[in-house]
Amino acid sequence: MPPNSFPSNGFRIEEAGKYYEPPEDADNAEIRLKNVISNKYKVQFDTYEDWFTWTHQNYPQFWETVLEECDVKLHNKYTKVVEADVPMPKVPKWFPGATLNYAENCLKNGKNDKIAFIEYEINGNQKTYTYSVLRQDVAALATALRDKFNVQKGDHICGYLPNVYETAVAMLATTALGGTWSSCSTDFGPTGVLDRFAQINPKVLFVVDKTSYKGKHHSLVNNVNEIVDGLGDDLKVIVIPQLDKPIELDVFDQRSQYFCYNELKKEVGDTAAIEYTPVPFHHPLFVMFSSGTTGIPKGIVHTVGGVLLKHVEEHIIQTNISEQDTILFYTTCGWMMWNWLMTVLFTGATIVLYNESPLEPQDILLKIVSETKATVLGMGAKIYDEYAKSDIDYKKIHSLSQLRLILSTASPLKASTFAYLNGKIRPQVVIGSISGGTDIVGCFMGATLNRPVVPGECQHFYLGLDMCTFNENGEQVEDERAELVCRNPFPSMPLEFINDSDGRRYFNAYFNKFPGVWTHGDFVLIDSQTKGSVIFGRSDTTLNRGGVRIGTAEIYAVVEKFEEIADSLVIGTVDPQDDTNENVLLFVKLAPGHKLTLELMKNIKIKLRNRMSPRHVPNEVHPIDDIPYTNSGKKVELAVKQVLQKEVVKNINSLRNPESLKLFEPFAST
Repeated sequence: MPPNSFPSNGFRIEEAGKYYEPPEDADNAEIRLKNVISNKYKVQFDTYEDWFTWTHQNYPQFWETVLEECDVKLHNKYTKVVEADVPMPKVPKWFPGATLNYAENCLKNGKNDKIAFIEYEINGNQKTYTYSVLRQDVAALATALRDKFNVQKGDHICGYLPNVYETAVAMLATTALGGTWSSCSTDFGPTGVLDRFAQINPKVLFVVDKTSYKGKHHSLVNNVNEIVDGLGDDLKVIVIPQLDKPIELDVFDQRSQYFCYNELKKEVGDTAAIEYTPVPFHHPLFVMFSSGTTGIPKGIVHTVGGVLLKHVEEHIIQTNISEQDTILFYTTCGWMMWNWLMTVLFTGATIVLYNESPLEPQDILLKIVSETKATVLGMGAKIYDEYAKSDIDYKKIHSLSQLRLILSTASPLKASTFAYLNGKIRPQVVIGSISGGTDIVGCFMGATLNRPVVPGECQHFYLGLDMCTFNENGEQVEDERAELVCRNPFPSMPLEFINDSDGRRYFNAYFNKFPGVWTHGDFVLIDSQTKGSVIFGRSDTTLNRGGVRIGTAEIYAVVEKFEEIADSLVIGTVDPQDDTNENVLLFVKLAPGHKLTLELMKNIKIKLRNRMSPRHVPNEVHPIDDIPYTNSGKKVELAVKQVLQKEVVKNINSLRNPESLKLFEPFAST
């Protein structure tokens, strides 16, 4: 395939200049690892596909070499790399016999005077914390947790917190003691928090009494009172001060359960030393929660070693992050990208935190990149889409030349947005559309410095993973839309689900469709020429038009280019005349000052017919005032489909804007 030509992935856009191609003399961590493996195992890699294939066909050797070359610190040596005699759907143990500590590994490489965190405030102020200060703060808090609250290995600690420095300290202090961490962001309501935290009965809960969004202060006292009341009398609550204002513990109910974060650290002093608790490789590190749009959120247990090793491979090997980097990834601590981001500390890099609105003003994140000299930028694809809609040439406004890597996730990144980023943010930057999920607290595909960027595609599957797509018959296919699967075990497979003693929910989540194969629930096309992937949305909301499966992302990619359209949602409902077919309803949220006219509806349908196919044309187009999203920024199609079919919508509290579902009730089938 000629460089920078476009694959047959359904997207055609104007070329926005030359896209990134790996230089012939490239020198990065992935290339160095490849050379180590080539010498160690006497194997030659003539192409990138040779290299990728070796890593998943020899996955025990690959992951062992990553562990060794990236210098993951172990306290006890392992007896084997993986239980190779334990086939999926069972979960094999990795590095049995080994012990380690997550926090110790995250904190061991950062130089004392190197900035670990920059906390950027809405007024432009920057609070900086060095690795030396971070280690000191973690030591003090861990000591307080151990001595005052008897926190020890295996205890659950939770946080109802914003994305601020103290949240990172709380997580690291917890894991330093061998505890298990879970967090929800402060945009969750009490029911959403209790649906999650009540499953794990935490010993300690970290909270804030107030937060700020769009520059406005919001009290969280009532939320916290309700959450604490629902978690029981034995819970201890640590309140972290926010907005540079003192804490008034008397405003809380059950006053005796509350403690001040700063006072606890002050009691310990600045001389505490960290005493890391070694735990087995498969010891629980995080309990993550599914988005919960199909029921009570699943509590997904992830392991210390599995998370650490997978993240280290993604950060160092896939994207070459090092102590020379500064990364701004816009996230909340209710999204798995926060956990992913925290492990960047292992590299000794600097992490930039921002807890305000990402789009007020619209270019605030780009301003932060400029002022902090960030080299890596990440956020949800929808934010990049907003930049693209503005068509502003931000590289002429902000200093963005130091950016070397742009990461996008949460939903597919449109090819047209690739073009915008390449043309008006940072020409020839590596654009990594990364995809994975809470289920693996990491990525299946995304970025590499050693493959070209093709607009509309995730560059490549990640190393060590036997990824492919299966059609309905379980046959491996390329160049067609099919089910994304992984055919070999990997370190960050969940250990188990909470309250799933027989493993049935775990099996049904990943292994029910194809025997012995992890089915991820994404609808993907692998381009046979580029080996990149195009994601078409979740397979459980894939449209069926006359037996042809259509991903909703294909329709969004066309509809949301209209300047009159601010957002959209596509839902398939059963055709009453043909239960093997679906009627497609398109709901459009109009941009300010625009109406859904007959002419606009006609133009949308013509564009879909011409750019995609007649099957992509919706049966109906309706205006809607709002589109529902999860707290992690994903469109909620399934819940709307349930509303339209007059089914019960479970766990509505997992939505960022649950009130939006009522807008769809008038369109429900009769």
